[in-house]
Amino acid sequence: MSEPGSDLPPVALTIAGLDPSGGAGVIADIRAFVAFGCFPTAAISSITFQNTAGVFGFSHQSAETVRAQVLPILEDLKVASVKTGMLPTREVIAEVARLFRETNLPSPVVDPVLRSTSGATLIDDDARETLVLELFPLARVVTPNVYEAEHLTGLKILDEGTMRQAAEKIRDSGARAVLIKGGHLNIQEAVDMLDEGGRVTTFRGKRVAGAQIHGAGCTLSAAIVACLANGMELDESIRQSKEFVYKLISRAQFTENGVRILI
Repeated sequence: MSEPGSDLPPVALTIAGLDPSGGAGVIADIRAFVAFGCFPTAAISSITFQNTAGVFGFSHQSAETVRAQVLPILEDLKVASVKTGMLPTREVIAEVARLFRETNLPSPVVDPVLRSTSGATLIDDDARETLVLELFPLARVVTPNVYEAEHLTGLKILDEGTMRQAAEKIRDSGARAVLIKGGHLNIQEAVDMLDEGGRVTTFRGKRVAGAQIHGAGCTLSAAIVACLANGMELDESIRQSKEFVYKLISRAQFTENGVRILI
């Protein structure tokens, strides 16, 4: 007879915001988890009012509510890998960091969501410092896009050289590893750069022309979580995740608002 839970696939957890349109946030994360054979679990940090074209408001959850969502999961399931996404307030970030310090949760993939693709700010000003001070040092890897990396470092990222500088600066703030997602760079290739303990690896891929995609960054980070849950090393997780997202972007479809979403 098998031990209880032994037949479950790897359990992946996302702690992030809810995008009701499904393009980003926990719904996008869950889709990526399932695609890689993981059992998905989720805790919602904020309920946003949005579609693919924009964010029209939100209802942030309290730190207590976020904690109350996570603890029952840990009592019932062994979580193999975790992602944090939109953590909107200082209190929520501090509570999430406390969960990682006080429980057996593995080191998370921290996606520092600062604003939506449409430009809406998704985190309080005083929360960003808490994110860096309390959560970055606990992370397996931090995965900012170019915009987020610029705001975290004060650098203007234009090319691979400035990506490297930004990654090093974020790692110096306490992060174990940093992946700069370069999809917003105006260059021919889709370039992401990993700085893991000072060892820099550049991941190159084809760029889909004109592909401004809602939720691609969320999906990439979630795919990395799923690959880690399946026992892959970080660099291989990133390679597999980039291939996965490229395939999704290649067949992305337009919404009524003219925004492309991953299908």
